Formats: sequence, structure tokens, C-alpha cells
Amino acid sequence: MAKTETEVLKVKSRFLSFFLNDEEFAVDILRVREIIPYDTITTLPNSPPYIRGVTNLRGSVIPVFDLAKRFDLPGAAISKRTCIVVVEAEIGQDQTILGLLVDAVSQVREFTPDQVDPPPSFGASLQADFLRGMGKVGSKFVMLLNLDAILLKSQNPILESHANAG
Repeated sequence: MAKTETEVLKVKSRFLSFFLNDEEFAVDILRVREIIPYDTITTLPNSPPYIRGVTNLRGSVIPVFDLAKRFDLPGAAISKRTCIVVVEAEIGQDQTILGLLVDAVSQVREFTPDQVDPPPSFGASLQADFLRGMGKVGSKFVMLLNLDAILLKSQNPILESHANAG
């Protein structure tokens, strides 16, 4: 999966979009398992700031990744719209389930290849390899995330041990 994630879209694709600090991001809908309301997250000692902790999903422990902190954005206050997008990601050779803490889910968006530009090579506040592309919606962009690159760059032992245990 990681190889296709880094390419700009070749066919029409659907994405779940969400907000972090008033910016719209999106992940491939095929990677999304479910959306759950924000609930108790248990903080893990000695974890990086972008690992919010773990939560209980129907008896399974899943790590919760704070994307705002991962992208060096100021974290928003928890609100009624805050939720966790549960996704399937690839860490090394292993598939794992984890949660992405987001300010609010927006909608499912569909992009055709001509509506997606490659990520910028400079000037972005987040690393360009975290992006699959920039989806055009009118005069604005939706940042299409490359989940596997975000996690790979994290090189986090907590996530690696969770993938190996699953």
C-alpha cells in the first residue's frame, strides 16, 4: 500500500476529510475503519508529544495519534466535535489499527486525477512527504495525507510494538 500512497492520484478516489486548526486534511476512505467520539485516552509515560495515548475500542487497545502535534500545529481544545478517526496503517511490514485525533470530521470528498496537484516541494508547514497531493476544492486545497509516511517518519517504538503485537 505504501507505494501507491506516495503517487499522485491515477484514478478517481474518495477521501474522508477533517479539520486540524481550521485547515482541511483528508485520508483515503479505504483506510478508514470508523469514526468514534472523543473519549477517555490513557496517557503513556515517555511517549512523544504526538502520541496522545491509548484508548479502548471494544476491548482492544489502540494508540491515538495527535496529528496537530505531529505537524507542529497548535492543538485545539477538545470540543463536542472532536473525534477519533480509526484507520488502518502500515508500520514496516505490519498492518495496525490506530486512532487519529482530529478537531472535526468534515465530509467524504471525491477527487479525480485532474483535481489533485503534487505536494509542494517547499514552503509547506508540514513535511511534503507527508502528503499524497493537494486536492483542489474551488479556490482552496485539501491536503491529502500519506498515512504510512507520517507513521514511518515517527519511528515510534510504541507504534512498532503495537503493530508487532497485532
